[in-house]
Amino acid sequence: MSAKTAETHLSRLYLSEGLPEPLTPASSHLQIFDGYIPNTRLRVRSVRDPYSKAWTRSLQQVFLSAEAGHPAVKLSELHLNEAEYEAFAGLEGREIRKNRYFQEFDNSRVLYDIYLGDLQGLSTASFEFATMEDFDAFVPPPYAKIEVTGNPFFLGTNLVEKVFAEVQEEIRELIDA
Repeated sequence: MSAKTAETHLSRLYLSEGLPEPLTPASSHLQIFDGYIPNTRLRVRSVRDPYSKAWTRSLQQVFLSAEAGHPAVKLSELHLNEAEYEAFAGLEGREIRKNRYFQEFDNSRVLYDIYLGDLQGLSTASFEFATMEDFDAFVPPPYAKIEVTGNPFFLGTNLVEKVFAEVQEEIRELIDA
């Protein structure tokens, strides 16, 4: 996969304090399992819908890029059948697990990730935009506490090696900066 085939996602990422109302942990969500292939930008993603019990699996490459001076996430994705998934699953290293919730806010789609396992306690809100103008004009809601857009610490390839105590230390450094 090359950067030429990667889709650009214009989004702003914020640390949040859990889910905003009216969302609750029981609200409709997806369960995401990201297995990172060591020493690469690749992950094997399994997504489970807990209501239908359906699984979707893909191989993804994710990296930061600058689009017209803005931090952006580039994503390339291949959907996998069961045999392909099994072949790539054998390459996986550590895994990030999270529950993803969805909501609309001020003409923006919002993805809320509530991390589980070693990263339990970390919650993020990613606001997606259709245009650079929307990206630039965005005013975050009060629950979006600290913007970490473009901060490589909060990319999955880095977070997979962390525990929540290390995330807390990074947050303290961001606050003190």
